[in-house]
Amino acid sequence: MTEYGIHCSHEQIPPAALLEAVVAAERAGFDAAMCSDHFSPWSARQGESAFAWAWLGAALQATNLSFGVVNAPGQRYHPAIIAQAIGTLGAMFPGRFWAALGSGEFSNEHITGGDWPRKEIRNKRLRESVDVIRALLAGEEVTHDGLVTVDRAKLWTRPAEPPPLIGAAVSVETARWVAGWADGMVTVNAPTERLREMIGAYRGVGGRGPVCLQVHLSWAGSETEAEQIAYDQWRSNVFPPPVCWDLELVEHFDVVSEHVTLDQVRSVVNVSADLERHIEWLRGYASLGFDRIYLHHVGQDLGPFIEAFGSKVLPALR
Repeated sequence: MTEYGIHCSHEQIPPAALLEAVVAAERAGFDAAMCSDHFSPWSARQGESAFAWAWLGAALQATNLSFGVVNAPGQRYHPAIIAQAIGTLGAMFPGRFWAALGSGEFSNEHITGGDWPRKEIRNKRLRESVDVIRALLAGEEVTHDGLVTVDRAKLWTRPAEPPPLIGAAVSVETARWVAGWADGMVTVNAPTERLREMIGAYRGVGGRGPVCLQVHLSWAGSETEAEQIAYDQWRSNVFPPPVCWDLELVEHFDVVSEHVTLDQVRSVVNVSADLERHIEWLRGYASLGFDRIYLHHVGQDLGPFIEAFGSKVLPALR
């Protein structure tokens, strides 16, 4: 049976308010939660970007939910540090934490002052980082010289069972590639045929573990308000790769999104004031074979969304 979780957007909501929201989400019937580890938002209107790893410790302690985080090791973070973070949360909260690893976005990674490599180089760096993280979580002493360098690293605090390392993918090609190393796959909502192809590509070459979906949605008491929320908060997020990977600053995202239309926003966000419509969308995603679906209301006030979806949408889906 598909699990339904909540996506916790550090880029839009201050961490204390986000912690209150995820506690409320558990009480409302959500099964799980996830977030992304970014250094900056995609728009000044979003206006936040707290440190996900610090928040995760508080959120895991405050709830009984499982949690995941999307992270990009290799540039802003040394993979040994990510292995230590994963190992610590895994040891403290056994069986409740996973990490999804991806190749990153320049808007987060430029802060270290390094060059932004081509996509194929970023993928090679990611694969090296994954191998380093797995070896450290297995208790090995790791020395590695490549696109990342590791000198005699060893994790002294480790969980009995290493947390799953999930592959983050937004294309069919990447879905096929991550199947070679990942314990599952996570992606974001896209046209139905594209999602079907991605699951097929991942499973078709032996991809194991859960396939997970983050669904961007906007709901409010009226259609106009739902549209206003989506347009205000998410119009800077309509651009497919490589644009979303390669833009550098918040100001750049705001400039390129000045003339984005509401129809473009609707192409990446499920916008409706009708809860039945959201139920139909979510049933459609579940029918594709997603094991976990994380709901991301793109507004900055999660209270009404949590109450409405907890009382009406989740029971209908189950």
